[in-house]
Amino acid sequence: MNKDLSNRIRVFRAEHRISQNDLAEAIGVTRKTINTIEVGRFIPSTIIALKIARYFEVPVEEIFSLTD
Repeated sequence: MNKDLSNRIRVFRAEHRISQNDLAEAIGVTRKTINTIEVGRFIPSTIIALKIARYFEVPVEEIFSLTD
């Protein structure tokens, strides 16, 4: 698990009532990609992070943050 980056993707998905698969299809990645980002096994590229933020219509910092 990555200790440098945390995310709130699961929270945003729950608030919007969408599945990992729905989010994945909307931004053009696989469900497994969303899953591995959510659980901290994979650090997303800047492009993927920005696409997720754009999907939820929030600044990227509301979803991703550095853990100090």
